[in-house]
Formats: sequence, C-alpha cells, structure tokens
Amino acid sequence: MFTGIVAGMGTLLRKRGAGGGLTFEIESAFDLPDPQEGESIAINGVCLTAYNINGRRFSADVSPESLSRTTLGEMAVGGHVNMERALRLSDRLGGHLVSGHVDCVAVVRERKTQGDYTLFDFTYPAEFDRYVIEKGSITISGVSLTVNSCSSGQFSVSIIPHTLQVTALGELKSGSRVNIEVDIIGKYVEKLLSIDPAKGAASAGTSTINPAFLAENGFF
Repeated sequence: MFTGIVAGMGTLLRKRGAGGGLTFEIESAFDLPDPQEGESIAINGVCLTAYNINGRRFSADVSPESLSRTTLGEMAVGGHVNMERALRLSDRLGGHLVSGHVDCVAVVRERKTQGDYTLFDFTYPAEFDRYVIEKGSITISGVSLTVNSCSSGQFSVSIIPHTLQVTALGELKSGSRVNIEVDIIGKYVEKLLSIDPAKGAASAGTSTINPAFLAENGFF
C-alpha cells in the first residue's frame, strides 16, 4: 500500500522489451535507505517490484496487463517519474490509502494558473464517475489529490506550488495522459452494498448492508 505522498522523482534510464512486457532501469533522485530486493515501489502510481537495487538505481518489470491499463508504455528514456516507496505501518498517512493498481487513464483538458495555484481539468472514462466525488481523494500518476469539482467524464484539481516542484505533474500540459486510481474505499463500499448474503454473490439491492442500514448506524 501507498499514501500518494510522492517522495521525489526518478529518471527512466533504459527500457527494453521482455516477455511481452517491458523492463525499466530507473534512477531515483533521492536515497533509498535499507533497500530490499523485491520491495514495492510506485512509479507514476503503478505498483512495481524493484530488483537489482544498486544505490539509487533499480530495475522493475512492467507486465502486459500494466502496459494495457497505464501510461508506462508511453514513457520515453530520460523522462521523469513520480516515486513512492511502500507504506510502513509506523508512517504518517499524509494522503490516502493507495493500492498502486491503476483504474484508468485520464487526459489533461486544460491547465491554467490561478494566483499561486495551478488548476488542471481532466477528462476520463465516464464509467468511473461513481467513484469520483467532489472533495474526495483521487490519485493522479501516484500523487494524492483532492477533487475540486466533477461532472460526467470530467474532474478538476488544484495543485500547490510545492507539489509541482517535487513531482512530474509540473511537466503536464494540455493533452498529457496520466494514470488514475480512484479511492479504493468507494469500490469496497460499492461491492459490499451489492452482496447477497444468502448467495455470496453480487446482487444489487439485496444486501443487508444498504443506505438505510448505514444511516441507522450513523455512517450518514
């Protein structure tokens, strides 16, 4: 698990085809203390397994599934990526719970400046509308952000100067593609509300956990 609080950027040094996927060699811009072969590192919001760790450099394989669902295959050698090491149980949860499993790709529709802040408008597949709520959390290429506003197939965020400086989001422009992970809690709640306890399978409207139950028990 991750928090969406990016530790810093890395640079893609090399990439090559491997078994239908890709192998990356990445160099971190920050130290990787106590490295563990096989540890999870989020690269632009995608959970990858790091190996051959040598100082700030490591390798990671990207599966065909990840290539089909994310922008990792579009990355060019020399490009910058957002990096976050896996969450420790003793760490502060500064962002929100992030799995590193990307749901879809969004496109920057507009970038504009408002005072010291930068506003981004994104378009994304409308099938994910139910998971994106105003003032809710969303992960954009590994960065935990708050949704300013949303409508069908669109949402906007406001980014502070610090975030633009320490992440690759500062390089985004109109037409840029980003990895999106919606709030995992919303997906679990949806699943629970659609379970038929008698059948143990999804069956909308038959679960004993429903809006009335949640309201009665103080969740609303």
